[in-house]
Amino acid sequence: MRLDRWFKIHYPGLGFGPLQKLLRSGQVRVDGGRVKSDARVQPGQMVRIPPMEVDAKDRGPIAGKDLKHAGDYELLQRMILHEDDKVIVLNKPAGLAVQGGSGVTRHIDQMLESLISPRGEKPRLVHRLDRDTTGVLVIARTRGAAQKLTAAFRERDTHKTYWSLVKGTPRNQEDKISTWLVKEQTPDGDRMRIARHGEEGADHAVSYYRVLETAAQTLAWLEMEPYTGRTHQLRVHALHIGHPIIGDPKYYDDDHNWPFPGGIQKKLHLHARHIDIPHPNGGRLRITAPMPPHMVQTWNLLGFDMENGRRDDEE
Repeated sequence: MRLDRWFKIHYPGLGFGPLQKLLRSGQVRVDGGRVKSDARVQPGQMVRIPPMEVDAKDRGPIAGKDLKHAGDYELLQRMILHEDDKVIVLNKPAGLAVQGGSGVTRHIDQMLESLISPRGEKPRLVHRLDRDTTGVLVIARTRGAAQKLTAAFRERDTHKTYWSLVKGTPRNQEDKISTWLVKEQTPDGDRMRIARHGEEGADHAVSYYRVLETAAQTLAWLEMEPYTGRTHQLRVHALHIGHPIIGDPKYYDDDHNWPFPGGIQKKLHLHARHIDIPHPNGGRLRITAPMPPHMVQTWNLLGFDMENGRRDDEE
């Protein structure tokens, strides 16, 4: 087994960067000798490890209060799901913007300054998530990796899966949603709407969904897959089929005749659960992100069985 994989299993709270520092400084040794992260460890070998304050529990989904108090480096380390010399994959919490904009005081692109490499290279964003959406966010460590990952998204050689909770229950257990979307300016900022084919500025958007579980026909747990990557695509498509995502501050129509379920937080219930993407070094990277605290609370409240949504490639 590779040494870095051994550490991932036994010390899941130790990030790639801190491990490299321990190896470079000789604090980690195998049978008394210095080693690199790609060294193979065999049964019976002795791995010497210095005292480390690493708590795997601190790397779980991040609550809102942590966004205010944790430093950039600390917060990013707690978000990391996967890390190697070319790619970082984060589990983005709700309420944290990916990029700057009006009213945004802190965002991930800015926070990546804390992960600049010894050669002065800052990690790069290769795709986006909405501010209120949680889950898998892929970051490139190098310019070359960014080019390959960006191409994979552009050429749709990626497979993204989202989990959502929607109002009501769709008539079809699974279906394809195909529309045209256009961006319009509103007093509350940019908003996407369904457009006519041929309308100026409109882009074609295709999504797929399937119902994983329902709660008394009142709520449904959907697995959603965006084939295209338009702004707010899944949120608008859910609204388009008459089943808006619960807690969506922009697209959820607050129907006063429909009581909001008690015990459920009014936060967007949309989570980028899984991604399957080509790795810049070859092969494929498959990462699954644990759900955020507000969605875990809802799933427990509704009695949803998490095993219903488990993928064959999840551990």
